[in-house]
Amino acid sequence: MRVIRLCIIALFVAGLASVPFWGSEYMMALAMMFLIYVAFSQMWNLLAGYSGLMSLGQQSFIGLGGYTLAALSVNHDAPLWAGVLMGGAASLLFALVISVPLFRTRGVYFAVGTWIVAEALGICFSNWSYVRYGMGLFVQPAYKVPLYQIYYAALLVGLGSVLLVYSILRSKLGLGLMAMRDDEEAAQTAGVEVFRCKLYCFLIAALVTGLAAGVLYVHQIFIQPYKAFSIDWTVRLLIIVIIGGIGTIEGPIIGALIFVILQQLFSEWFNVGMLLLGVVCVAVMLVAPRGIAGAMIDRFRFEIFPLRRE
Repeated sequence: MRVIRLCIIALFVAGLASVPFWGSEYMMALAMMFLIYVAFSQMWNLLAGYSGLMSLGQQSFIGLGGYTLAALSVNHDAPLWAGVLMGGAASLLFALVISVPLFRTRGVYFAVGTWIVAEALGICFSNWSYVRYGMGLFVQPAYKVPLYQIYYAALLVGLGSVLLVYSILRSKLGLGLMAMRDDEEAAQTAGVEVFRCKLYCFLIAALVTGLAAGVLYVHQIFIQPYKAFSIDWTVRLLIIVIIGGIGTIEGPIIGALIFVILQQLFSEWFNVGMLLLGVVCVAVMLVAPRGIAGAMIDRFRFEIFPLRRE
């Protein structure tokens, strides 16, 4: 079984790494979006699927990561990749600041609290002269970056997010997170440091989301507050994780792949594209409540990323 798992992972990684050698620019762009969505959705799944922290505000870190990159490169001539790293650091610091008040809430109140923070950030950035208000910023230096460089940065972030989540869930921190998800009070009674587990999980998710957002906006070049801090990002992550399978590492990978394909198929119906994706999401929930990955694991008793210790 272990050999089969390693072969599947090796073929998958090799296929993604070879895309710039045989694929067109369009194919690279699609594979890049798939990898970025994998990173975003793995972090959201780490929060909601494994820790019980249902966040509706991951767009806070997407916007911060993108705007840090844009502001540093446009206003201060900072190197692009340094701006991407600083975007991750800015997201982490902001998560640290808001964690104390947010962790005083639970359940739906935590979810609404994260959403309110994201909406507040969107309003602040749209009224801030430093980032040119709501007009947005063009990341001019990004025009000079070859597409293959951006692709490999996305590959690093996407695959790194999967490896990071797998490592966390195989550690003591992962056991604490899953115990906290199942019953927070019982976990605390058993000796799990709930606040520390929440904090570590929240900071890691913010950091990786900010880094992935930086790579995204190096490719997209233009950033605007109404889109960067839009709840549409969280809706996409919900759809990806629900289709793929919440509470599994394979789920966000499968969901991101299906989401990118359906997004291209539904692109001609722009006004109803998200509605059609929502219909697909509901259909999957009815047929496979645990998502596609969950249904396949139940059916074949085979996991590519098993968390059970031997």
